[in-house]
Amino acid sequence: IPKLSRIEDIRRERAAHHAAQAGSDIALWAMIETPLAVLNVAAIAALGEGPGVPIECLVVGTNDLARETGVRLKGGRTGVLPWLSQCVLAARAHGLAVLDGTFNDLNDWEGFHAECEQGRDLGMDGKTLIHPRQVQMANDVFAPSAEEVAWAEKVLAAFNRPENATKAVIVVEGQMVERLHERMAHRVLETVTAILPPE
Repeated sequence: IPKLSRIEDIRRERAAHHAAQAGSDIALWAMIETPLAVLNVAAIAALGEGPGVPIECLVVGTNDLARETGVRLKGGRTGVLPWLSQCVLAARAHGLAVLDGTFNDLNDWEGFHAECEQGRDLGMDGKTLIHPRQVQMANDVFAPSAEEVAWAEKVLAAFNRPENATKAVIVVEGQMVERLHERMAHRVLETVTAILPPE
C-alpha cells in the first residue's frame, strides 16, 4: 500500500479486499514513506496481527521521506537512521519483515554495498531495488554467511535433543544459548531458503 499514513488506510484497503472477495493468498506490504507513517508505524505494524488481509512487510520509502522532510540522503544516511530503526523495532515487535529503501545510483557499487551493509546492521531483512543488476549484491549482503548457517544448525540440533526439550537455556560449544537464539536460528535458515535458489 503506497503512501499510507494512518491505520485507517490499512482498514480501508482490507475492506476493499473483503468487498472484492479477494483470495486468502493475498498479503499487504505497507509502504512507510510519509512523516505520518513513520510516526504511526508501531500502530500500523500492530494491525498485522489483526483480522482480515494480513500485513506481511514494512517497506521504508527513504526517497519519499527525504523529499517530504528535506533530509538529505548523503553517505551514511544520518538523517533517516532514527526512522529506519523505528521501522525495524515496529516490525520486530509484531512479527513482520522490513525492507530498506532504494539506492539510486546504479554506477556507485561501493555506495550500494555500504548501504546494504548498513541496512543489514540495522536489522533490515532486505533492500528494495531499482534494477536487476542490484539483486546479486543485495542477496550476498543480506544472506547469512556460511558461519551463521552452521551455527544456526548447531543451535537447532542442540535444542532438538530429547534431554534439552524442556530447557530454556543450554550450552552449545561453550556458549550460553537461550530459546530466543533458537528462534533466531530458525530465522537464519528461513532467510537462506528465501534467498538462495533451489538446488
